[in-house]
Amino acid sequence: MKQVIVLAFLVVCIGGLYKVNGSGECGRVSPDKEAFKLMPCAMAAQDENAPVSDRCCAVIKQLGQNPSCLCAVMMSNTARSAGAKPQVSITIPKRCNLADRPVGYKCGAYTLP
Repeated sequence: MKQVIVLAFLVVCIGGLYKVNGSGECGRVSPDKEAFKLMPCAMAAQDENAPVSDRCCAVIKQLGQNPSCLCAVMMSNTARSAGAKPQVSITIPKRCNLADRPVGYKCGAYTLP
């Protein structure tokens, strides 16, 4: 019985370590947590005609180096709760005129222009 308890304890510990060092879309940080970095993009993510700030473009450029993370952040519950519209959010990299943006990357039901 002791061996089963020790084995279960080790499995839980190893599983916990794996989650801490996790390899999700954004590495160790959840997309919901990363979404807070998009605060400068709040208006641009709600209205396609709103101007996109330089601060927003800097964050998008950084997140765009990992397209799966950028997508997960733009589609996150945190972004949606803040009023971001996914169909508008995905236009931000193009509106920032980023030459190295992930064009054509599938982001759920959307494709990055």
